[in-house]
Amino acid sequence: MKSNADVVYRDLDASPALNDIISKKIEKLHRFSDSIIHSRVVLDSPHNHKHKGKMYRASIELGIKGAPITVTSDDPSVHIAVREAFATCERKLKEESNRKKSTRH
Repeated sequence: MKSNADVVYRDLDASPALNDIISKKIEKLHRFSDSIIHSRVVLDSPHNHKHKGKMYRASIELGIKGAPITVTSDDPSVHIAVREAFATCERKLKEESNRKKSTRH
């Protein structure tokens, strides 16, 4: 079941390039799990931190059968925040898939 992610920009300008990256990464997540019902990606820039400067936050919410997965990553680069959040989602989906396989045997 393929579905495009809802991408929400808060306090940021929408980026077609970032949307393209996100949709490719969502497609990749669908290869690891066929139980993803919906996905939502929220990109925002939380309040400035006095020591770290401008930070970006990428939050990914995956609605999957069973328990949803929510991941957040902060970084000075919005692209790195997105990459790290998707890497964490991928790892969690693989763990969930392995857990399901081990309970079947």
